[in-house]
Amino acid sequence: MTTAGGERDLVLALSGGVGGAKLVLGLSKVVPPGKLVVVANTGDDFEHFGLHVSPDVDTLLYTLAELGNPETGWGRRNETWTFMAALEVLGGETWFRLGDGDLATHVERTQRLKSGDRLSSIIADFARRFGIATKILPMTDDIVRTRVLTSGGWLDFQRYFVEQQCRPEVKDFSFEGATFARPHKDLIAALAEPTLRAVVICPSNPFISVDPILAVPGVRDALLHCNAPIVAVAPIIGGKAVKGPTAKMMRELGMDVSAAAVAHHYGSLLNGFVLDQADAVLAAELSVPTVSTSTLMRSLSDREQLAKVVLALADRLSEREGPSGSGRPRMSSTLS
Repeated sequence: MTTAGGERDLVLALSGGVGGAKLVLGLSKVVPPGKLVVVANTGDDFEHFGLHVSPDVDTLLYTLAELGNPETGWGRRNETWTFMAALEVLGGETWFRLGDGDLATHVERTQRLKSGDRLSSIIADFARRFGIATKILPMTDDIVRTRVLTSGGWLDFQRYFVEQQCRPEVKDFSFEGATFARPHKDLIAALAEPTLRAVVICPSNPFISVDPILAVPGVRDALLHCNAPIVAVAPIIGGKAVKGPTAKMMRELGMDVSAAAVAHHYGSLLNGFVLDQADAVLAAELSVPTVSTSTLMRSLSDREQLAKVVLALADRLSEREGPSGSGRPRMSSTLS
């Protein structure tokens, strides 16, 4: 599809950590170099040992640089743990494990932040040094922190997620600092770009990975008014989360644990939805065009294939584009 400005070839992805990074890697293999922009959740960021730790950003960096640990999905491949072993001997906190190679990332990022560099500039430089062509943006250069309301009170996200291993019952979430945060300018510019082909909401946890991005003022409105279809991929297969606490959170929040419930959570943002073939029957419950395919990404081939399916759906939706007051494509609820 073409516009007055040329071919629509820019793809924007919203991503959390492990699940999102898998699809982002697939997208990076099928989208032309320099035409993929990834917006990373930074609500998970926190201070630990005086260091600024950015778990979702680093998972994206390590995954795209092919430095990631394939067994855990987070951290670096062939990591060593001398620092943590020495810290344990000294009686230090070991609930959040930092490998030696990973530690260098946090030390350098913290030093640069203290020198006045923006987080986005640091990420861009790390990506360049790792040989990554994909543009990775933080949702904001301002401080936003996810907190979890549990049956025992409020917890900082990493205390809930790592230290408590998601055991407390979830009641609600808050994104401290979001009200006063500013979305990264390149995120807003990408959403206004005439050559934008698709916005992809990766199969990340909707509550703690995607909602923090949407909580930054201006992001949701820019998404609603962008001129490209927005397609989400379900992080739920057969009533279970592929990884992480998504299903547990949905149950505790009184939601059905299903791919359809995720689509309903995103609501009017979506133009299309991709769910696993095991959940194909749920398409009848949704008011947006839906495609069912294999969404379990075990291999690089799986990731590339899912990326192709997502973009093919976006392209089919764009072909049905019609005039609308919001500037977004007008969609039928069925695809032939």
